[in-house]
Amino acid sequence: MRALELVASWPVPYAAAVVVAADGTVLDATGDIDRRYALASMTKMLTAWAVLVAVEEGTVALDDPIGQPDCTLRHLLAHAGGYSLDDRRPVRPPAERRIYSNAGIELATEHVQAQTGLAFAGYLGEAVLGPLGMTATELVGSPAHGARSTARDMARFLAEAQRSALLDPATAAAASQPHYPTLAGIVPGVGRFDPCPWGLGFEVRGGKSPHWTGRTNSPSTFGHFGASGTMAWIDPAAAVALVALTDWRYDEWSADALRLWPALSDAVLAEMATA
Repeated sequence: MRALELVASWPVPYAAAVVVAADGTVLDATGDIDRRYALASMTKMLTAWAVLVAVEEGTVALDDPIGQPDCTLRHLLAHAGGYSLDDRRPVRPPAERRIYSNAGIELATEHVQAQTGLAFAGYLGEAVLGPLGMTATELVGSPAHGARSTARDMARFLAEAQRSALLDPATAAAASQPHYPTLAGIVPGVGRFDPCPWGLGFEVRGGKSPHWTGRTNSPSTFGHFGASGTMAWIDPAAAVALVALTDWRYDEWSADALRLWPALSDAVLAEMATA
């Protein structure tokens, strides 16, 4: 795809990108797709998928109470639990505001860990990474932001997120559907939105503008980006997904990223529309 030629002009030392069709076919790739990158907050997508496997197994339930009163596993995965970024002391009641929270994700995974008797890194490996053949991916820190992976492995995950082999279709769909859809909030590094829709572990594009996905991405697009300069989205309307990994922190080139990521996304979607 000519769209991927844009990646070569990015102001980063290393970058790799892969376009994945809805049936899991890799349509094209650029860069060293076997080079490992820190995923940063893109880790949350993998983490949420593992938590949903635990839900399907009956080990946990989305309505399990966790943390402050009236807070549930569902609240935490949707950044609606009332916890700030890295503090486990609640700052709002649940479902009052969309507050992006690493602490909430960590509380969610500790619940899974307690119910399964497995360290979450081990459970992630057994539930998601192993079955998908993501052999180059590992969780080396927080389940909110501590995974490392390759573009090749993340392409496997994007195939799974489009047509899941690990989850029932209804459970997989719940990950990308807005939960508590009227909540306002901030997408860190992007802006404040009202409403600010999120799924379970995935941001949902909705009507957010400007945004880190493309101008032509559908409102149903879901995905995540990371502070390590990484991003991935799935657009169900276009039946395609894109992952791009770099090794330059987002906060060092955020102005470029918010211009270059959408340009790449729009170019990929334009090619898909004429294929």
